[in-house]
Amino acid sequence: MDAHNEKVAIITGASSGMGRASAISLAKSGVRVALFDLKEEGANEVKQEIEQLDGKAMVVTVDVSDPDEMEKAFEQVLSRWGRLDIIFANAGINGKIAPIEDLSAEDWDNTLDTNLKSTFLTVKFAIPHLKEHGGSIIITSSINGSRTFRGFGMSAYSSSKAGQVAFGKMAALELAKYHIRVNVICPGAIETNIDKNTFPDEENLEKIEIPIEYPEGSHPLENKPGTPEQVADLVSFLASDASSHITGSQIFIDGAESLL
Repeated sequence: MDAHNEKVAIITGASSGMGRASAISLAKSGVRVALFDLKEEGANEVKQEIEQLDGKAMVVTVDVSDPDEMEKAFEQVLSRWGRLDIIFANAGINGKIAPIEDLSAEDWDNTLDTNLKSTFLTVKFAIPHLKEHGGSIIITSSINGSRTFRGFGMSAYSSSKAGQVAFGKMAALELAKYHIRVNVICPGAIETNIDKNTFPDEENLEKIEIPIEYPEGSHPLENKPGTPEQVADLVSFLASDASSHITGSQIFIDGAESLL
């Protein structure tokens, strides 16, 4: 394939977990991948992995919630590769987990900015470039805030994830005339390191928790959390022409966990 015709993807939160697995999966199919992350070291490791597979990748160190940084980051990708086809808006944190009365406004803003504002900025800056020949946008939401609400203390996180679902559906309609598809994936428990960005207020959480127990396990399909690679398979499908008639969809990938 002519290098100029190779598709280009931007992945936020690309240094680990679902972002990393999806970057590698897309690169294997010949997509050039721009890895957006605050953690340059982790992103460089992903870049090396992709290059060992004869894929093409670039690292862009960026705060995904900062409009100026994001605008410059997009310019970097476009000046190097000259096109954009796939967006995986995946960056996110669990943030501070606490009862609503104990959650500071600053903690709320941090979670909403990192999760929801960053999704808005990623899509906003992608649109002018995707308009040229259509494309696919995939947003990582969650079962939390869209189908389950038992994440006690996660009101900010769940609000950000519910917001992503509504935003994705609005964008799907608005961008349909440009042949830009927008879909939202809702993972359940996936083996990633998002817990490193989690700050539970254990002492205060006790006062709001409602006991829920599943003595035989809470992952009906496989009796364990999903893997980043399973999510990457879904992302690769939604990024490809195999899903050309799918837009505005909210897809749960949780092994039926959220049906319990």
